[in-house]
Amino acid sequence: MNKLNFEIMTGQLSKKTIINLKTGIVFLLVIIGINSFGQQTRVLSYDETIQLALKQSPDALSAMHRFRGSYWEYRNYKALLLPSLSLSATLPRITKGIEYFNEQFVPRNSVYYSGGLSLSQNIGPTGGTMFVNINLERLKKSAVIDFSASPLVNIGISQPLFGYNQFKWLKKTEPLRYNEAERKYIEDVEQVSINATDAFFRLLDAQIRLKIQQVNFANNDTLYQIARGRYNIGTIAENELLQIELSLLNARLAVSEAELEVERRMFDLKSYLRIPDDVQIELLTPNTPREFSVDAQKAIDQARSNRSDALGFERRIFEAQQKVSQAKSENRFSANLTASYGLASSAREFEFLYDDPIESQMLNVGITIPILDWGLGKGRVKLAESNMELATTAVQQEIIDFDQEVFIKVMQFNTQPLVMAIASKSDTVALKRYEVTKQRYLIGKIGITDLNIAQTEKDNAQQGYVNALYTYWRNYYELRKLTLYDFLNNRRIVFNIDDIPELN
Repeated sequence: MNKLNFEIMTGQLSKKTIINLKTGIVFLLVIIGINSFGQQTRVLSYDETIQLALKQSPDALSAMHRFRGSYWEYRNYKALLLPSLSLSATLPRITKGIEYFNEQFVPRNSVYYSGGLSLSQNIGPTGGTMFVNINLERLKKSAVIDFSASPLVNIGISQPLFGYNQFKWLKKTEPLRYNEAERKYIEDVEQVSINATDAFFRLLDAQIRLKIQQVNFANNDTLYQIARGRYNIGTIAENELLQIELSLLNARLAVSEAELEVERRMFDLKSYLRIPDDVQIELLTPNTPREFSVDAQKAIDQARSNRSDALGFERRIFEAQQKVSQAKSENRFSANLTASYGLASSAREFEFLYDDPIESQMLNVGITIPILDWGLGKGRVKLAESNMELATTAVQQEIIDFDQEVFIKVMQFNTQPLVMAIASKSDTVALKRYEVTKQRYLIGKIGITDLNIAQTEKDNAQQGYVNALYTYWRNYYELRKLTLYDFLNNRRIVFNIDDIPELN
């Protein structure tokens, strides 16, 4: 037996051995410092991770851009209800040619200018349009200049009768669609928190697993050195020594695999949080969350009031009814009324253009009556009615599934305090059992198999506690997303348009 093994086995280390061990430790620390030179380490808590994800993750930015699209779609709808002013002009139109005049062909040159303004306003309740037009023209033909205003001013209305009024239905569906987009944005933000939770705890689990494997490797190395000393003096069999050596090799392999897993999970988290590649992340294990329970009926009521799906159900029914109304309108008698009153004038001099305008009136009534379409219109109506019934049935079933989804998630969340308590206690008990088992092994009371079992249970319990934390926070944010309600602070999650830049 060599001297070092004997000293380790007996626990009596000489002064020279202690100096050699310290020198080795310092050397290892120098090597580690050289390898990590140039890398920054950033310590992140769970709350900081969530805030970073909400601020700069790709999912958060995508949610913001999707809402912007919905916002401008709603603005376009609102613009349809406002007056529209347009300008048209010809600047100029020049023609050169010949024409037959007084039994001979003579050259004719002309320069034409025109300009007009048109103001229109959609009438939402009736589906019609009011308009005002003005126009001014100047024509120079050879040496003669003519001015005309046709119309000088024209006021009119165009009104469908018994037809489909799209503005009536847009007034119902578009505000719903916009409010749905607001709530969908909040849900997307909550999904960002869920995704950040996944990435955080995957890395945390990998880092804890690495620390466990490093400790296990150090323990197995110590046990192997002790076992070699015992084998040399004949107190253990070669089979037990080989089993301990195999455990040491497996522990070394486990450390290597755990290091690779840490790098992979760290890359995922840094990519999601958009943290530079040269920054190393060290995560802090979250504290045990505050214990509270959620009332299932309250959660269902909040979900029905707040979620985008609740508005989506209503909007889908309206859209189905809209298609039925449109199909019926297109399959029956319809008419369109256009009426206008205006003034027109012409003069050789511009200053005389407005002296003696001429009245201009117009009334036009056009009708459409389906006579023979081989059942095409009736088929469209029946198809639209069938689709409305299908949509109604689907929505009714989705409402049932909607409530059940919320109820199940509440039940899952309410079991988490018990799971957390058991996981925390199991971690403490397993660690204490391992320490006791290890000491018993060192004094030869039990075999290596019992020690390995205790070590496995310790590792599983430690990781089980982290998994319980992960499940708790994931269920919490999933419940927030399903209900748009913060049960921890007892308040509704509201939309703040100031959180979305560049909307004006």
